[in-house]
Amino acid sequence: MSLLDQVKRRFARPPEQVRAHIEAAGDPDERVLAWGVLAHEDGWLVATSRGLRTVGPSEAGAVLPWHEIALGRWSAKGGEGGTLTVVALREVEPGVQARLPEQQHALSDAGDLPAVVRRRVDETVVASQRSPLPEGGGVLLVARRIPGRPGKEWTVVFDDDAQRSDPAAREAAAQKLAELVAAERPE
Repeated sequence: MSLLDQVKRRFARPPEQVRAHIEAAGDPDERVLAWGVLAHEDGWLVATSRGLRTVGPSEAGAVLPWHEIALGRWSAKGGEGGTLTVVALREVEPGVQARLPEQQHALSDAGDLPAVVRRRVDETVVASQRSPLPEGGGVLLVARRIPGRPGKEWTVVFDDDAQRSDPAAREAAAQKLAELVAAERPE
């Protein structure tokens, strides 16, 4: 894509169907930030001010909020296309999240979508720290900004979901999280 084409795309309006579906979603504050054309389906992958969603000719999928995305990785295939891999998080209990299976979105034209996804996910992360567990494996301790909530929220993501049911691993993770939170409090 030439520099002129990149500039045109950056300032282009989203496709009419994308705009119509976002408006129909009923959130007057949700705006389209970037979009990519899905390669194997008729539709778009759309980054909005609220999160990431697919939009097809007849419907729009639910929004995956930015703070619920663990990973957004772009693999270019030359030209303008490639694959955006997204790993979402699901809260399995208060303060503990699990990674969901990867979702791969093949895009024939990605535009600014990969950069916007990366920036938006990164902006939710205030701090993160990987910590080993005594019996092997580890946890990722992450503080994120959650829209509509004051401050930040810490969560634990186990490297191996099976460790969540191990009492020793859970206790070690809880202790590491408590230490991090305590270290942030002013004395």
